[in-house]
Amino acid sequence: MLEVLRSGALSLGPMLDRFERALAGWLGVGDAVAVSSGTAALHLGVRALSWGPGDEVVTSPLSFVASANCLLYEGATPVFCDVDPETLELDPEAARAAVGERTAGLLPVDIFGYPADLPALSSLAAERGLGLLEDGCQAFGAVDADGTKVGARGSACAFAFYANKQLTTGEGGVLIPPSAEVAERVRSERNQGRAADMARIEHERLGFNYRLTDLSAAIGLAQLERADELLARRARVAEMYRERLEGIEDLVLPCVDRGAERRSWFVYVVALPEGADREAVIAGLAERGIASKPYLPCIHLLPFYRQRFGFGGGEFPVAERFAERSLGLPFFTSMTEGQVERVAGALAATLREPVPR
Repeated sequence: MLEVLRSGALSLGPMLDRFERALAGWLGVGDAVAVSSGTAALHLGVRALSWGPGDEVVTSPLSFVASANCLLYEGATPVFCDVDPETLELDPEAARAAVGERTAGLLPVDIFGYPADLPALSSLAAERGLGLLEDGCQAFGAVDADGTKVGARGSACAFAFYANKQLTTGEGGVLIPPSAEVAERVRSERNQGRAADMARIEHERLGFNYRLTDLSAAIGLAQLERADELLARRARVAEMYRERLEGIEDLVLPCVDRGAERRSWFVYVVALPEGADREAVIAGLAERGIASKPYLPCIHLLPFYRQRFGFGGGEFPVAERFAERSLGLPFFTSMTEGQVERVAGALAATLREPVPR
């Protein structure tokens, strides 16, 4: 950061270029375009695939709302389908059944850092001639079923670097472009549609202020130098949680890695036992000094989506059942064994308390 301050180039300077090149190198891809947020990366990815009015895009209802909002920004319609009960990822067979005449693409989400079934979904996209944009915002460092790092398959992929992510720039994100032409367009659109020749104020296309500052890029570059260490430390925290929680009856823990798949640990979310009063559990943990929260609600049941599309509940039972029972526990890179023990003990004690009548 001191290098940036001394250089006088606080935005669109050499540190941004260094960060992009280093990130692309870490992933093993040809290019990476850094932007102001993961949402911005998703939005520019939607535009790069030319999804717009009249187009439908198949995606997951179990995600952060940006996964669907980015489609609405461009007038495209999200078509939700249910998720795999174990991985909580977009079910490839459900996605296949949801593809119709107006379907323009697929937008799988690597929820909670676990990789979506990209081999199957990529095959479906190729078979039906669909565009594919991967929401990897929660999954930097994950590996999918055929051993490929998330973001390195050759299709468009968005990452987010918000403060709670595996790698952070404070606020920020990146789009992995599927081609040099898309990279050029996205770099223009993130900077108000300006031409590459910054010596002149020329705006070739509609654009946005989605720039990432060089100060943020400097934070990201320093984080990237420690990426393997940071990912390993988060995995260790997750393993400590599993060791201490697996004895709690009917508590559902995050699925273990399958085959070549590797989760990149973003959050630690459990599903409470059937019949548990989640609000009472949250209150009981709070009384013991432990913060927790429901994580995540299904997108289609958020007020805006209910009002706009008429969802009433019951459409996607696997996703909805999980969302009703989900609970996010404290989780961060520097979490200690003692802190994990305290959370686990508090949760076990809270679940032993009688359900309020």
